[in-house]
Amino acid sequence: MTDLPLDQVRTLLAVVDEGTFDAAAAALHVTPSAVSQRVKALEQRTGRVLLLRTKPVRPTESGEVLVRLARQVARLERDAHAELGLSGAGEPTRVSVAVNADSLATWFLGALTRLPPGARLCFELRREDEAHTAALLREGTVMAAVTSSPEPVPGCSVRHLGRMRYLPVARPEFAATYLTGPLDEVLPEAPVVVFDRRDDFQDGFVRRLTRGRAEAGARRHYVPTSEGFAEAVASGLGWGMVPECQAGPLLRAGRLRVLAPGHEVDAPLYWQQWKLDSPALAAVTHAVTEAAAEALYR
Repeated sequence: MTDLPLDQVRTLLAVVDEGTFDAAAAALHVTPSAVSQRVKALEQRTGRVLLLRTKPVRPTESGEVLVRLARQVARLERDAHAELGLSGAGEPTRVSVAVNADSLATWFLGALTRLPPGARLCFELRREDEAHTAALLREGTVMAAVTSSPEPVPGCSVRHLGRMRYLPVARPEFAATYLTGPLDEVLPEAPVVVFDRRDDFQDGFVRRLTRGRAEAGARRHYVPTSEGFAEAVASGLGWGMVPECQAGPLLRAGRLRVLAPGHEVDAPLYWQQWKLDSPALAAVTHAVTEAAAEALYR
């Protein structure tokens, strides 16, 4: 492929970020016609359709590759300005990371506090299910992600962080009401707490327990925050899979009981990041992997 003009790549990014050609033109201080011409020229140069002309505009799979490139180039330019002491170098460096809710509620924020105050970093955290955080990397929306996928996104490196352990738990009074009898028979019929409509964790546990004969019950309570999820289970709304580190204090307080001792579930977590020689990203990666080594199972 021939060289990609950076002004065209930056224009493509502006259109995606702003949502329309007119808004991108205003952000770039050029005419909408100039924006359209640059995008068309880039599509002709690459031989691919890069944008879906919807409202808002969305990148195609090929467009996502160039959007990710544009964000990485911008990151490298900011790092270079900082190292050279040029104008604007005093501004804090923004690091965008996608994190699953349970990590965000337990160990991840502690990792960020390990960074020295002099690092002058500020964080933009995107909460997303660990099975879907890689999509934000693929789109170029974030620089790094805590994900369940060991397969690196193109242009990214991946390393294993550890395993987050989940326990099948319920309030003792709930268990006495709904879970009297063989667990593989009564659990599929009991009310259950689910994070959101993409959460398959409770269903997966029931499938394993019943050898594929059933899934979690139809009476589902959707609670889309990690803290709220644990509290909903501890309050007796339903049973659910709660991270061990969250369940521990509730178990000791007698608000929860483990339903199937020895049947905990370990969810592997990985750290994926752009392959960039960025001091800011390297510092965050070091802090995250260090904290994960202490908080997660190997």
